[in-house]
Amino acid sequence: MASNVNPTVRRRRLGQELRRLRELKGMTAEEVAERLLVSQSKISRLENGRRSISQRDVRDLCGVYDVEDHRIVDSLMQMAKDSRQQGWWHAFGDIPYSVYIGLETDAASLRVYDPQIVPGLLQTPRYAEALITGALPETAASDVEKRVNVRLRRQERILTADQPLRLWAVIDEAALRRVVGDRQLMREQLEHLVEQSQLPHVTVQILPFDMGAHPGISGHYAILEFPDAADSSVVYIEGVTSDLYLEKANDVQKYSVMYEHLRAQALNVEASRHFIANIAKEYAR
Repeated sequence: MASNVNPTVRRRRLGQELRRLRELKGMTAEEVAERLLVSQSKISRLENGRRSISQRDVRDLCGVYDVEDHRIVDSLMQMAKDSRQQGWWHAFGDIPYSVYIGLETDAASLRVYDPQIVPGLLQTPRYAEALITGALPETAASDVEKRVNVRLRRQERILTADQPLRLWAVIDEAALRRVVGDRQLMREQLEHLVEQSQLPHVTVQILPFDMGAHPGISGHYAILEFPDAADSSVVYIEGVTSDLYLEKANDVQKYSVMYEHLRAQALNVEASRHFIANIAKEYAR
């Protein structure tokens, strides 16, 4: 599913190791920033993997932390070099959610709850185009096309790969009822959703309106889990101007428990397929 060198994941692993070295030294991020004459926010961004880490950064930090084992320093320097390589998504230019794509590309499983739209990995090209055009009305047609192509590439690399990602999607009924594009487009999208739900590595459950209030009422989120035990799970919450990534074990646990409640309250897999198919028939009429 993922290449051996995923720059996003490498940055994250490297940041975690640098944080571990800082904590072993008993220093705060502010103290390190003062020693290196940089901002505290730079140290934080380096440690959370949201910023590219240069080999010079690694060398300077290892110096502050008195890392004397050259094998450790060399390993970290190599990780910094690998982390600056470009992922497949960079070929499409500037993508605002490139950090998420990098994590998704390397993930083993993804649990997503969507209250308003069909999740991106399960969208048809026409639905994706109409959705992006409606959500970002000032976006140029060329940029809309680029975003659609990235979405289709994600589906190709993640859902139809030799070792596909394990996807579990809980979708609110509102996403099925909201007419994106036109009724014909929605019928095609829902029929596609039924087809995708029959893949062995894809599970789709619908949360109908009559369930009332539920734990996901506050909005969309996704939980990514990785094959390497060294990579902790991440909760992703998409924002208008910036995205939120939660990695603390306590935060991930809370969202995981909330997701289990959503799965319990949603229709089972077979009932969900019938539910989607019936709404698709309504659009056909």
